[in-house]
Amino acid sequence: MPLLIPNFSNRYADLPNAFYSLVDPQPLENSHWIAWNSVLAEQLGLPENQPTGDLKYFLSGEGDYQATPVLAMKYAGHQFGSYNPDLGDGRGLLLGEVTSPTGQVFDIHLKGAGLTPYSRMGDGRAVLRSTIREYLCSEAMAGLGIPTTRALGMLTSDTPVYREKVESGALLLRVAESHIRFGHFEHFFYTNQLSELKLLADKVIEWYWPECLKCDQPYAAMFATIVEKTAHMIAYWQAYGFAHGVMNTDNMSILGQTFDYGPFGFLDDYEPGYICNHSDYQGRYAFDQQPRIGLWNLSALAHALSPIIDKSELEQALSQFEVILGKKFSRLMRAKLGLNCKLEQDSQLFNAMFELLHQNRVDYTRFMRELSNLDTQPIQNVSDLFIDREAANAWLELYLARCECEVDEEGQAISSETRCEKMRKVNPKYILRNYLAQIAIDKAEQGDFSEVEALAELLKHPFDEQPDKDAYANLPPEWGKKMEISCSS
Repeated sequence: MPLLIPNFSNRYADLPNAFYSLVDPQPLENSHWIAWNSVLAEQLGLPENQPTGDLKYFLSGEGDYQATPVLAMKYAGHQFGSYNPDLGDGRGLLLGEVTSPTGQVFDIHLKGAGLTPYSRMGDGRAVLRSTIREYLCSEAMAGLGIPTTRALGMLTSDTPVYREKVESGALLLRVAESHIRFGHFEHFFYTNQLSELKLLADKVIEWYWPECLKCDQPYAAMFATIVEKTAHMIAYWQAYGFAHGVMNTDNMSILGQTFDYGPFGFLDDYEPGYICNHSDYQGRYAFDQQPRIGLWNLSALAHALSPIIDKSELEQALSQFEVILGKKFSRLMRAKLGLNCKLEQDSQLFNAMFELLHQNRVDYTRFMRELSNLDTQPIQNVSDLFIDREAANAWLELYLARCECEVDEEGQAISSETRCEKMRKVNPKYILRNYLAQIAIDKAEQGDFSEVEALAELLKHPFDEQPDKDAYANLPPEWGKKMEISCSS
């Protein structure tokens, strides 16, 4: 059978059997498209319209896979701090890789495709609600410019899936530059398969960072790159108020891309200790703990790489994590506040802002957006967000005085209009609040997918004024604040 997708292959299948298991997908009953990302499809060289016929069957787990083997990856990982060897693709399959018209290579992964050898006690299925959440959030993150996996398409079906209630089985086509996780290296380290560990590192360098081969210590250069990419990703999370919810090492991409969307949440009221996962009883993965856990996870990866990288090289790379994250976070926050140059008093200004937001439980996204509109809107729009308006006005006075210190490359003062125009390009008006996702899910479970489509379109352009969509920028109702989401999928 000829390949249905041009430039399609599966390099991972060329690796030894220890890396994966070959698995045929288990088709869902009467699967049908409910979303197709035409913009992403075009970038990949795939049809702009929802695939039909043999291509639809191939992408939905109903096709002929003799030409290209389909596989479930084997990995392990630390979950909530405890090592678990019995992990792997338990409900997802790597269909293969597509080379885009620009020459980039992307994995196409089918999530919810049925049982694999790594399903443990699960059924290998995904349900509609979790599939919708991942589809919407991965595209929302892409719209914000945050490193992320992507969502190509989504299908639902007549197959019943049993969770807390009977739900519809669904499928997500996930696109990523790589599905290799920290946990892949951990698996080979803890099972003493050191030749496979080295081979995996060789392939990571070959496929993603061939420039590391020019370094004296290629493996150390690879790890330093992973540290840098991870630090940048988490800096974006902190700057945009995103809580992942399950930062296990098996959910950490080696490319520093947001991976495995489960019980995530964007901040509503600014609360540093926000916990979005109702299973996270001790707050291990709270919003303000994400930088610390990022370093913990990288330390676990360093331990797994210790047979091929000298301890001093690992420690040197790890020592740079907080430095890199801090610098990236500072750049992102300066852009959000419209401050280009650095002044000594800036740290005090930033800290006072975060403390005010916390004490007054101010909506983080709304505050940043209103701060971006001071060229056209009264300052009262910002101070009215606070209970303590006097304290808010005092901070705003300091902030505006600080803005007056900004000059362009020619030493000329930067106008309020110029500053705010740039700020609006990095402070979104629209984010995927959990309550918006829940409304879309509730409608979808009744067969109405219009809200899923509307949100997906809206979140492609989160920084733009979309006057007919202003309601989506409203603050959440009380029931929609700080929703705790289950890992159940």
